[in-house]
Amino acid sequence: MKKGQILEGYIERVDFPNKGFAVVEDEEKKVIVKNTVPEQKVRFAVNKIRKGQAEGRLLEILEHSPEECQPACPHFGVCGGCTYQNLPYEKQVEMKEAQIHAMMDAAVDGDYIWEGVKESPVREAYRNKMEFSFGDEYKDGPLALGMHKRGSFHDIVNVTECKIVDEDFRRIIKAVLEFATDTGLPYYHRMRHTGFFRHLLVRKAVRTGEILIDLVTTSEAQLDEARLVEKLTGLSYDGKLAGILHTTNNSLADVVKDEGTKILYGQDYFYEELLGLKFKITPFSFFQTNSLGAEVLYEAARSYIGETKDKVIFDLYSGTGTIAQILAPVAKKVVGVEIVEEAVEAAKENAALNGLDNCTFWAGDVLKVIDDLGEVPDLIVLDPPRDGVHPKALEKIIDFGVERMVYIACKPTSLARDLELLQGRGYQVERIGCVDLFPSTYHIETVCLLSKLQSKEHIEIEVKMDELDLTSAESKATYEEIKAYVLEHTGLKVSRLYIAQVKQKCGIIERENYNKPKSENAKQLQCPPEKEKAIKEALHHFGMIL
Repeated sequence: MKKGQILEGYIERVDFPNKGFAVVEDEEKKVIVKNTVPEQKVRFAVNKIRKGQAEGRLLEILEHSPEECQPACPHFGVCGGCTYQNLPYEKQVEMKEAQIHAMMDAAVDGDYIWEGVKESPVREAYRNKMEFSFGDEYKDGPLALGMHKRGSFHDIVNVTECKIVDEDFRRIIKAVLEFATDTGLPYYHRMRHTGFFRHLLVRKAVRTGEILIDLVTTSEAQLDEARLVEKLTGLSYDGKLAGILHTTNNSLADVVKDEGTKILYGQDYFYEELLGLKFKITPFSFFQTNSLGAEVLYEAARSYIGETKDKVIFDLYSGTGTIAQILAPVAKKVVGVEIVEEAVEAAKENAALNGLDNCTFWAGDVLKVIDDLGEVPDLIVLDPPRDGVHPKALEKIIDFGVERMVYIACKPTSLARDLELLQGRGYQVERIGCVDLFPSTYHIETVCLLSKLQSKEHIEIEVKMDELDLTSAESKATYEEIKAYVLEHTGLKVSRLYIAQVKQKCGIIERENYNKPKSENAKQLQCPPEKEKAIKEALHHFGMIL
């Protein structure tokens, strides 16, 4: 087998994300051919051979799988947005479940409960956000606005009949393409780094129907703002137009980047509702792209978390604070950390909007911010970006030694990788389940519950209260009384850990292992000087120190 060779093969299986394994006659090794489904016979060109593994580019489907159906979208197969529209939805879910189950079986040490895949409540027109790109369908062709062509970095497919968005999205993309074409201005060329039109960002809430439109351009030319507003406000919408924006982006990277956004009409935000809560969403803040599916996901995560009464919960990679606010009504306190400052500000506004006063949100990288939170969590929820948790950040998270941790992964391979460290540092996987937030694509959300591994070896003893050897000092005030005194007299909130540290400094004997780190190498947060002073004042008040 060599590069450039044209071969035919039978697709035996498909591994996550979309790697079909083609069996070729007279060849010992199978070839990976993407964008295929089991039981197809395909023709492909070998385009890569690396470490003994060959990969091929799909040229033609010679025989369809008996499981295939007619795709609903006319762009399917050319557009790179969807992968499995040629399979009935039930078969899509079945294949995804088999892929992720096999992956988790390989990643998990020991037994765990596999809970399968929860289906999306909607299978078409489910997306509440789309980023469309400007370009041309072929070299020097007419202006196009849509998705990247499958397997191409340059070519853009007009997706005016896209089925994973609703009719309002389709109306907007047609109108903006007409507007851009009429101006005669060029699209931004990704290689030459010249041109004007770059992206179109559209967001629409499912529950409120509010729509936000953001046209992204370079500063190479002047946008006819009045004409754009006239074009878009003149459309007939099923929803309600909340705002039209113009964002400038001169960066070299082919991403939607905010280097200045101007409101042309209405406002630069809209509202969505999930599980009885209201959320303000801004153009660039993270929010799950399938609103109704997100409710299923967060219900699953909430069931995994379990008892939250009187618990402090960390919601790391919190976005606009969706999970934090869903948990806040049944928790003592929730602390969210998110790197996007715009999302953090939205999270704070959302908490106030929903009347939640026990949520705190920090802006910054989890790796850098986690040392400054000044809290010790009882539970941790992780909902990291696609690449998972930075190893150094994960080490710090593990050092808290919480009894339960819930990891929500939009990329299951990242979860599988992070499980190696988590299990190596004393956590065991209890339950794993998936929620299909992305019908017709290979993407899927995975939810994993981990618990702190407890030793099975134990000695049963009977201890009477008079054998606990409580000092007179220990009996004078409880931790809650000390915390209440500090809060009342200084306004500071202190944890049981900080109180234990100060008591030890003052020579008040704690029972063996009380508030010690859960692992030998764990680093523990140390009580800040101002809180140590306040705790000592409380100890003096209760007659526990002189």
